[in-house]
Parts: sequence; structure tokens; C-alpha cells
Amino acid sequence: MRRRRVESEALRSVGYDGKRQVLEIEFQSGELYRYFDVPASVHAGLMEAQSHGEYFSQHVRDRFDYEHLD
Repeated sequence: MRRRRVESEALRSVGYDGKRQVLEIEFQSGELYRYFDVPASVHAGLMEAQSHGEYFSQHVRDRFDYEHLD
């Protein structure tokens, strides 16, 4: 999945597969997480948010199943 770099203190890059509704987040720490069953509207909101980190905390974290990728 291709990720797009974002200007954020918390997030480094964001990728999204609309067909599978999978959101991939790379944090500034280098950790990579994949979130499942994420609607396209949530991805769009994340990419349009003034604060990507704040949007992530309010609309993604603890709301979707996820896996930590090594």
C-alpha cells in the first residue's frame, strides 16, 4: 500500500485501500499500524484535518480493529 507523507507531529504517513477499507498509519516513531473496516469518509477526514494527530485520536484510535506491523 502506498502511503502519503503528512505534516504532523504524531503521524509520518497515511495510506488507504478503499476497496478493502484498510487504513495504514506510520507514526513519527516509525511504528506502523493497519486499521480495518475504516470508511472512506474517515480517511478523507483524516487527510483534510488541520491536525492529523488530533483527528486520529478522536476518530480512529480505539474505534477500529488493528494490527501492529513489524
